[in-house]
Formats: sequence, structure tokens, C-alpha cells
Amino acid sequence: MIEINGTNLDLMSFIKVARFKEKVAICEKNKALICKARDYVTSIVESEKPVYGINTGFGNLSSVAIEKREVSKLQKNLLMSHACGVGEPFSEEITRGMMLLRINALIKGYSGIRLEVLEKLLEMLNKNVIPVVFSQGSLGASGDLAPLSHMSLPLLGLGEVFFEGIRMSTASGLEKSGIVPLDFLLAKEGLSLINGTQAMTSVGSITLYDAFNLEKTASLSLALSMEAIEAIIDAFDPRVHELRGHIGQIDVAKRVKTILSTSKLITKDGELRIQDAYSIRCAPQVHGACLDALRHVLTIVETEMNAVTDNPIVFAEAGDVISAGNFHGEPLALAFDYLSTAVSELANISERRIERLVNSSLSNGLPPFLVKKPGINSGFMIVQYSAASLVSENKAFAHPASVDSIPSSANQEDHVSMGTISARKAAMILNNARKVIGMELFTACQAIDFRGSDKLGTITSKTYKTIREHIPFIEEDCLMYPYIHLIEQLIISDKFNHVFSGGEY
Repeated sequence: MIEINGTNLDLMSFIKVARFKEKVAICEKNKALICKARDYVTSIVESEKPVYGINTGFGNLSSVAIEKREVSKLQKNLLMSHACGVGEPFSEEITRGMMLLRINALIKGYSGIRLEVLEKLLEMLNKNVIPVVFSQGSLGASGDLAPLSHMSLPLLGLGEVFFEGIRMSTASGLEKSGIVPLDFLLAKEGLSLINGTQAMTSVGSITLYDAFNLEKTASLSLALSMEAIEAIIDAFDPRVHELRGHIGQIDVAKRVKTILSTSKLITKDGELRIQDAYSIRCAPQVHGACLDALRHVLTIVETEMNAVTDNPIVFAEAGDVISAGNFHGEPLALAFDYLSTAVSELANISERRIERLVNSSLSNGLPPFLVKKPGINSGFMIVQYSAASLVSENKAFAHPASVDSIPSSANQEDHVSMGTISARKAAMILNNARKVIGMELFTACQAIDFRGSDKLGTITSKTYKTIREHIPFIEEDCLMYPYIHLIEQLIISDKFNHVFSGGEY
């Protein structure tokens, strides 16, 4: 059980809930804060003083006053009218993440939502009744309105849910799980549920977690490629990297040097050649810069996980309600565009190493396309083609979404972040990059069989053996795609990131 209090979520606890379905509880101390803010909103409704989001319309309709007897209908109408998502549904883990993040933001006591509403959303999360939320349709300001509306509909028995992996009507899902929907929402509660950045944060956080794991796997694919071409280790000397001072670069160089410390295939400067190509020699600089980028994005993400992104914000203690812009996704939009670029680069440099492995002019004595009888066999020729296609596709995806904006709500909302698009593109790039790095692992193992797998270092030997348990040496041309798909699944299942007994990763 993870207890949340609005300030203590981090990436690991988020993943435990979103991906691994750990149960969640609200800290008892937060409940009084939630109720105090709710009481203040109730007093505003009773006073009939016009306050945006409580007894007015929304967006460009903010000047329209809503009668006290209609504020509840206003909130239900808000969810129904704003649930305009299209495209494929988000995965269950993304929507679980959205639910967790929205609860965590609202329990801080600056929203005015009832505790009962948050406890109902928490009950759905803990019983794994997951709303069907469509992946497209958010501008990223005023928050993720369309996705969060779909997330919130089931609280009232509306929309669709996934239960036990099956998509069904919310009515069926709630009945099967024993959850009773809410009869109504009160003033501001619909707006509180949907005015935030939780869709983009969930997509981006899951992508970031997987990117950290992929970056570690990229160190293994780099190390195996280095052994396959008998690369020079001197460029990984810590003295070199300390002179430049970038922490990611220092960490990657140290990690790869550790991985290769017992290898008999690695050479020294001047033994076989004077220097290696940039895809080997500059790997610490490139991989390290990518690692630094991921770490920067982590600081943005973990800040946002614990942020108040509602509007208006209720300051019950001071008797204020302030309409502002914490729902704007710009911090995340920029961060996830940066994440996209970093992950693209991990794939770009990996593809260049694949080319060196299959090209007999560059591979230091390996046969053309890594097959014993080239000509009759094409070997790994098209593995490199496929990798090249994916990195080229990533270059299109990596164009920043955050530099775009389209006015909405009759120009009241005249600058938006497109942060959810940034996050979704980062996820697509990660999927492609994972495939490319998988192809490098696949190709490097084939090359190593021509060098002698008995000469591998201790750590790379473990990686090689894991792959060879599932994928054989390719003697002659065969169907290659099942092996490419399989090695991607090995990366997804985290088969390679626990090869250090000392917990290096």
C-alpha cells in the first residue's frame, strides 16, 4: 500500500501503482484539508457571489452566471460535453497513472472537491476498474480536458471501462466490481476533475521510466558491439571524462568500462588501430548527454506529480479563489520534446554501430553481413535497413510539438502547450528506439560468434547467454522477424538490466 499526501509521489512509486497495480491510500491528514476547501466552496455557492468555475460557465463562457439550483447539472454537463477524445484508448497503465496523479493533486486541499468523490476514484483505481480514455484530443491547456473527462465519466456511471482486461459499459464494470457510482457532482467538482496535466504527465512518466531502462540496455548493446569489432577502451578512461565534467558522460564511461573490464576482445590504442569511429569513441559523450537529459526531465516530472494544476485555486484559509494558469502544460511539453530528442539519439548512434558490424569494410575482419556464405545468404543486411527506417521515422516524430499552438474557446485560450502530443510522440520514439537497440544486441551477438563468445567479459557474457537461450546463431538465411520481435520483448521484460550482481544499474 502506497500512502499519498500530495507531496510524496516519485517516479518509482508512480510506476508501482500505474504498472504493477500497487494499492493506494490517502493520508489521513489530507482529509481535513480537502473538507475545509469544500466547505469554503459551499459558502461561495450559498452567497451567490459569481466566482469562475464555481457558479459561472467555462472558458469563453465565464461571464455567464449559473443559478444555484443548476450548479450540479453544470458539472455533469461539463464532463459529458468535454469527453470528445478520439483515437485508440490509452493503455490501462497510462489511465491508472492519470487516476493516481489526479487524486494526488486534489488531496492537497486547494480544489474544493468532496472527499467522497476522491474516495470513489480511489476505489475504482484499487479495484482496477479503469476508464476508457481516448489518446487524442488534448491541447495541453486548459490541461488535459478531453482525456480527464473520459477518466471522470465513470464516477457518474457514464462512459466505458476496462475491467479484468475487458472493455465494457461503465454500468457493467461497476456492477461486476461492486462499486456504486456517485449520484451527482456539486459545484466545481467536474472542473476540479478535468483541469490539470495528468494525461501528459502519465504518458510522459511511463515513457521516461522505460527510457531510463533502455539507456542502460544501450550500454550493454554498445559494449557487445565494442567487443564484436575489437574496439579501443582508452577513450573510456575516466580522466578524459572528468576533464569535461558532464555527469552523465562520466557515469556512462564508468559503466561501460566496468562492463568490459574482464573482456579479452577489447584492445588498447595502437594494438589494432589508432582510434575508433565516433559511434564507439564518442559513445560516452552521446549516451551521457542523453542520460543527463533524462535526469533533467525527471526533475520536471516529479515536480509536476506533486503540483496543484487546478483552476480556479481555492485558498480556503485566506478566503480567496484565484483563477490562474497552473493547468498549462508548457513545462512538460518542453521536457517531453527534450526526452524525444534524447531517446532518438540513443537509437541514431545504435544504428550506426549496426552498420559497422554488418559492413565488412568497417568491421575489422568480420564477414559481409555476418553470414558464413554471403551471396547465397543476405544475412543481417536488412536488419540494418529496418533500423535505418526506424531512426529516420524518429526524426519526423522528434519535431517539437511545444512550438505549436492553436487558439481555442473563442480565443480566450489563445496559447496552448500541445504537451500531451509531446508525451505521445516521446512514447512512439521510445518504441522505435527499443527496436533499434534490440537489433544491435541481435547483430552484435551474431558478430561475436565469429570472434569467440568465450572471450567476452563477465557481464556481456551473461547478456549474450540470455539472448542465446532464445535466439540461435544464424547459420543460413531464415525468417528473421520473429527473432527481432523476440529480442524487443526481452528488453521490455527487463531481462538485461539486472546483469550486475552489485546493483550497478
